Amino acid sequence: MKPQTVIATILACFVFIGLLVWGYSNSNKLPSSSSNVSKSLITTTETIYDFGNISMKNGNVTKEFTVTNPTNEDITISTVLTSCMCTTAFIIGPDGSTKGPFSMAGMGYVPPANEIIKTGESRIIRVVYDPNAHGPAGVGQIDRVVILTDKNGGELQLEIKAIVTP
Repeated sequence: MKPQTVIATILACFVFIGLLVWGYSNSNKLPSSSSNVSKSLITTTETIYDFGNISMKNGNVTKEFTVTNPTNEDITISTVLTSCMCTTAFIIGPDGSTKGPFSMAGMGYVPPANEIIKTGESRIIRVVYDPNAHGPAGVGQIDRVVILTDKNGGELQLEIKAIVTP
């Protein structure tokens, strides 16, 4: 082997190892997504719901969360997003009207929520999970989140869990 080839190979290895070390050290400095997010003033008595065992053959499952504005000012929910395409969310108004579906960002058009919750009012957030969305590979433990973001950037996360069986 020529000396130039040996030197080039050693130099390439050092560059590669240096890039790996640099990438690893920078990845530890990245802020977590939740560190810059404030908590929404919207409240709920239940943020996590576990469906337990659900079967793909029985189809969609639904959970309704009630969110309330306990403040002295109106709160506007600007966006509602889900963590996966298998989950959709709807806002149910006080008159029974439905706004949505809201789903995962980047998976098609997600409309703005622009839902105003007046002082002391509540809304129902209907979360629908489709256990068939991922096909046969979708069995096992699932954990999905619906994120409500208010106009001030505060977030409220609603979580559903289940063990999906065929």
